[in-house]
Parts: sequence; structure tokens; C-alpha cells
Amino acid sequence: MLFLLLLVISFLLTIQSHSFQRSKVISSANFLTGGVYENINHVGEYFRLQSQNEILARENAELKILLLNKKDTAKVPEIDSLKGVNKMNIIVSKVIHNSYSVYENYLTLDSGSNQGIESDMGVINSLGIVGIIDQTSPKYATVISVLNVKSQINAKIKKTNHFGSLIWDGKNTGFVQLIDVPRLAAIRKGDTIVTGGQSVIFPENINIGTVDKIYIDNETNYYTLNVKLFNDMTNLGYVYIIKSKDREEIINLEKKSKNE
Repeated sequence: MLFLLLLVISFLLTIQSHSFQRSKVISSANFLTGGVYENINHVGEYFRLQSQNEILARENAELKILLLNKKDTAKVPEIDSLKGVNKMNIIVSKVIHNSYSVYENYLTLDSGSNQGIESDMGVINSLGIVGIIDQTSPKYATVISVLNVKSQINAKIKKTNHFGSLIWDGKNTGFVQLIDVPRLAAIRKGDTIVTGGQSVIFPENINIGTVDKIYIDNETNYYTLNVKLFNDMTNLGYVYIIKSKDREEIINLEKKSKNE
């Protein structure tokens, strides 16, 4: 015991009187404590995954607000000088229920009218469109999935700007159909299909999928395109609800025109 005590004292005296030995000991101690802190941090990160995912979702929403308002990537997004808000706002939500095995599929979100969600708002995620808000309650909302035979969305071929109506035939969860595409359109397999922007639900050029097969409707003489979705509709997490600042004004104006 006396020997060990003397050894420790001599060791401490050596460290204090020699800078080289002192630096080596400090470096070793930092390595050991750093490893411990790193492992503790990994455990903490595991338990913080949910909150971190929510933060990332909000950050992605802010980036999408910028992208959706940019007509030209070289220009600054337009801001409403009176209210200080963008023409397109985004509400972050999470899918808590998702059906995809029947003809009329719906999703349920963990956000509702308390967060400003209303019927007929577009729902997207980082890969493309998901569906359209159907009904809301204070805390929840249901979404008409793109995998719903009643769904009909304005879409176009990105490279040619030829429009059609996006529907689902109820057969395959990975594919939807773009119908009523004019025969004048030059289409190839692999062409990108995006939203057309001819409604207040979705802004223009939101991704949908790529052309997989091309059919000719002999009765109407129009193309029908089988479109492979960018989204895996069987595996959805966080989504973004698009809220257009001009939505109410456009709807009211169109109603007034129809009534007259």
C-alpha cells in the first residue's frame, strides 16, 4: 500500500513538473471522457428522434414555402408587403392512419382546423403529391388519397405542358393514370408528370411520377398514361398541407362568375 501511495505521488509530481507528460495525460483523459460523452449523446439522440424529426419537418416546410413561391430560381420569393406572408404557406402534419387496399382510400392526419387546415387543401411530402383534405375536426383531418377512385387532379407532362386529369383505376398502389392527354403531345416512357396548377388546390410543378406505359383511347383519340408514382403510398410519415393566401378570393370570384 505504501509503495502504491508513493507511486501515485511520484506520478503526480512528474506530470506537474514536465509539460510533455502532462499533455499526454490530458489528451488521454479527454479521449476517455469524450468517448463516454459521445455514447451518452447517442443514447440521448435516440430518445430525441421524434422531436428532431419534427424540427426537420418544420425546416423542410420553410424551404418548400420558398420553392413553391419561386417562379424563377434566380429571383427572390415574392412576399405580401401588407401582411408579410407568402402566397403559399405550409402546415406540417403527420399521417396517423393510412388505407391503400380498397377502392376509396383515405388518410388521417394529427392536425385539424385548430392548425388552420380546411377542406380542399393539397397534401404533399418531400417526394410529391399525397392527396386532398376532405374533412376536418379541431385536432384531426382526413385526406382523399391519390389512391382513391374518386380522386381527380389536374396534372401535366412537365416537358411539353400538355394537360390531363390524374385518376386511379383501383388496381395498383404504385401507379395512377393521366387521362385525356392530346395526341399532339410528344410523350416518351420516363417523362415526368407534375401538377398543372390550374386549380387552387396544388401549385404548379409539384412532382407526381414518371410515365410507365402509353395507351391510345380509340374512342376519344386521346392518350392514357400509366404513371409510376414517386411516392410509396403504403409508407407515409410527415406531410405538408398547402395553404394558398389567394384561395378564398379565387373561389369566391369563380362562384360569382358561375352564378352570373
